[in-house]
Amino acid sequence: MLEGAELPVKKVILYKHGIGYFERSGEIPAGESARLDFKADEMNDVLKSLTVQDKTGNSVSGVRYDSSLPLNAKLAEFPFKLGERSPLTDFLDQLKGARIELKLGQGTVAGQIVGARLMAGRERAQTSTEMISVLTAGGDIVSHDLGAVSSMRLSDPELQLQLSEYLRSLNASRSREQKSVYVDSSKDAARKLSVAYTIPMPVWKSSYRLVLDAGAAKKPLLEGWAIIDNTTSEDWTRVDLSVISGRPVSFISKLYEPRFVQREVAELAEERSLAPKVYGSGVGSGKAGGVGAGTGGGLYAGSLSAPPPGRRESEADRFKMAPMAGYAESPAMATMESSVSVNTATREAGELFEYRFGQPVTVKRNESAMLPFVQQEIAARKLLIYTEDSSNPNPLNSAELTNTTGKTLDGGPLSVSDSGVYAGEALMNTFKPGDKRLLSYASDLGTRVIEDANEAPIVLRTVKATGGMTTSNLSVEVTKTYKISNVDRKLKNLMIEHAIRYDNKLTSLKPSEQTATHYRFEVKLTGEAEQSFVVKEERTISQQQHLSNTSEEQIALWVASNRLSAEAKQVLNAIAGLRRQIAESNNTIKTLNQQVTEATADQERVRRNLSSLNSVSGQQERVQKYASDLANLDGRVVSLRDQIAAETRKRDGLNQQLSQRIDSASF
Repeated sequence: MLEGAELPVKKVILYKHGIGYFERSGEIPAGESARLDFKADEMNDVLKSLTVQDKTGNSVSGVRYDSSLPLNAKLAEFPFKLGERSPLTDFLDQLKGARIELKLGQGTVAGQIVGARLMAGRERAQTSTEMISVLTAGGDIVSHDLGAVSSMRLSDPELQLQLSEYLRSLNASRSREQKSVYVDSSKDAARKLSVAYTIPMPVWKSSYRLVLDAGAAKKPLLEGWAIIDNTTSEDWTRVDLSVISGRPVSFISKLYEPRFVQREVAELAEERSLAPKVYGSGVGSGKAGGVGAGTGGGLYAGSLSAPPPGRRESEADRFKMAPMAGYAESPAMATMESSVSVNTATREAGELFEYRFGQPVTVKRNESAMLPFVQQEIAARKLLIYTEDSSNPNPLNSAELTNTTGKTLDGGPLSVSDSGVYAGEALMNTFKPGDKRLLSYASDLGTRVIEDANEAPIVLRTVKATGGMTTSNLSVEVTKTYKISNVDRKLKNLMIEHAIRYDNKLTSLKPSEQTATHYRFEVKLTGEAEQSFVVKEERTISQQQHLSNTSEEQIALWVASNRLSAEAKQVLNAIAGLRRQIAESNNTIKTLNQQVTEATADQERVRRNLSSLNSVSGQQERVQKYASDLANLDGRVVSLRDQIAAETRKRDGLNQQLSQRIDSASF
């Protein structure tokens, strides 16, 4: 069998989601099977993605691979066992009845194994002797010392093959990480084989350099490098290498491990012996219960589809492009710009973007490489960025990049050089052609920003009522002043990021652009020492409450405002008037109840006096006076209680009118 080296790696595509796509191709001699070696943890992806193409027109008869069964389970299938450090006689004794050929000196003995044993030496100095007994064709049982046997052979080809497989399994167990896949052919002829598959791989990384010039002589230059890692067990020699920007769906399916399903045991009724049946005792006349019955073109695009077959030569020709011109001849940027020749072809592949290196790439195993994939002028401008509520009063030196390269730029770290010196670093997210990104790379110590916030008094905007519920809308003007100190008096463009508060509305300015979280305002610093930038917003406050819970003071404020119609004011005035009448009735009832309490107390005092005078002679005149006072008090209490009942009925009527007024209020 031919190892994977006979099918060298021809093409590698690296992705951002931990998968690498590989293509191998080569010539396989007649009668041979191709063998590919993988790590055990790669087998699930290989079995999920493997495609095989025979370019000679022969068909592939099948693909075999090493099982993942444990060694003990594999060895248990064999009719013999080789124990660790056990003598040869233990193995031969398990093969009783098998035919064997023994070569002894110049002769050969053939027969069936009767048994084998280890005979201990008679004296302490003597070693043990391994003996085998064989039944010859003539019917004789002969014993031979295995020490005198130069070679032996099992005559049964099947048994000989089993022994070979047993030993191969033992050998394979020593390298648990390596698993082999075998590609067989249906014809005994030479063939050209192409194999494609995916395996787990480190993600490729991108790193950028942005070269800015202080003057207008040179346009900004963007230089991008792809960092790749060869963690496989073989060299990549002059391979067709591509890197993909994008993250297809990928997952692990456990295809390599054997999967067993627990099955039900089912037998025909007549095949089971009849067992005795025990019936339970019946109670009452109820019925007895019973048991119921039947209680993208050449690219791996994700795990939802297999990768395509090997690339044709005509497809490769479509990706070739001439090297891009470098900028190494520029003396102004010679210290910061790499002298590289970028030779990459790019294309959109569905939702993915491919960078294909025009020259073959060689990366040794367990080595990594940096490969340039872009070096182009790019639209960029320098500016300062200050974000509201920042803990740093100094805005950040930044660059606004517009992707004019025509390519999807993968995300990664970016080093900035300005006027030939290192200026700072930034992180750049992936962005498509025509999109813009802001990158901050340093703090500008020559500019400071201080914030000053102020809120105006609350103003009533509208009041509405429906079904007794009122909705009042209030507003307050919020002013944020950014006080800018231009310490070094340079001309600058400052971008202020003002946080979006979704209950606020801008009233004074229109932002130059807006993100999900901030408005962006551009301020041109003219060189003055101090400048201010004011942002005014209106915050709306909405309040809901039932008219019955609204205070008289609140109603009075609404009526006094110019936000209500005459009809609305009339409704609120009527409600306020009824509430005042109800309050007066409650006060009257309270006063009358107090008078009843006082009269009742006087009644008790007079009754005590009468009781004390009844037993004293000569007090008839005083007794008659107290009796008259008590009668007057009784009459007063009755009159007061009548007044309370009348006032209560009046108040209840007013409450009913108020409730109806509130429920029907609508303005």
